Amino acid sequence: MDYKSGDNFGGIDLHIHSTASDGSRDPLEIPSLAKKIGLKAIALTDHDSIDGTKKILSHRHLLGPIKFLTGVEISAAPPSFFSVAGSFHILGYGFDVDHLELNQALLQQQNARKNRNPGIISRLNELGFDLSLEEVISASEEKAQIGRPHIARVMVEKGFVDAIDDAFDVYLGKGKPAYIDKARVDTETAIKLIRSAGGLPILAHPGLLEVRDFNAYEYLLSELVPMGLRGMEVYYPGHSIEETDYFAELAEKFDLLVTGGSDFHGAINPEIQLGTGRGDLCVPYVIYERLMREINQIESDVCNQAHPAITESGPE
Repeated sequence: MDYKSGDNFGGIDLHIHSTASDGSRDPLEIPSLAKKIGLKAIALTDHDSIDGTKKILSHRHLLGPIKFLTGVEISAAPPSFFSVAGSFHILGYGFDVDHLELNQALLQQQNARKNRNPGIISRLNELGFDLSLEEVISASEEKAQIGRPHIARVMVEKGFVDAIDDAFDVYLGKGKPAYIDKARVDTETAIKLIRSAGGLPILAHPGLLEVRDFNAYEYLLSELVPMGLRGMEVYYPGHSIEETDYFAELAEKFDLLVTGGSDFHGAINPEIQLGTGRGDLCVPYVIYERLMREINQIESDVCNQAHPAITESGPE
């Protein structure tokens, strides 16, 4: 799909990963890729890292006409009241990248991810697989956050499994023999961190939560919205048409912002392409405009609080 032609002109992608977490493309390659397909706005949403976002901000000239939102995807522990089998992630947009508390929390998350890798390798060794952490690092183009996708890729390269999905389905996924959980910030804290940094917290890919039925989503949102959740990722390659329609209805019901993106990881997940997902994703530019209106309002409110108008009252 080429956004430069037809009704697709003006597409955006607000869910992109780079080598700053578990993607295969350097952050500075992303703007060029986005230009080639005619995207008008992007956000880099690396897992528990804003290093790539900072890198792009320091090379703004590479963006050209493309609008850029600061972004992150925080790995969160599911709320205690809501049991899910899938990953629970909170996206953040439009925040201050220099916010101290957010940076400290993300560093702790990165260390937790890094510290689990030796344990995963050890379990794979116990299962009879001959590989080492050094081997995974040296075989990876990425030099930032090494994680399960990189381990899976080496398992494919060495012929232990046929595909990355197979590695997760049989060995590395939750509940599988080599899986090791990691410490995660709780959901309410993730939401508050993003808001304290001036950003918008968004529930990522709700369709991946593997809930019992659709009614569970309404209950979930009824609890998350009072915590400060401001939106939901509606447009996503892993969502069916029925799910997309349902999530859009829920967003309207709870007065939430709608977002969307491809969850691009490059060579780590080659069937997902930037901007288009599996070829049928198109996130309209109006979504970016709506996000920016709220971000600008937040900035205006903060400014007004910091510098309240000075009025003089005359004699009564």
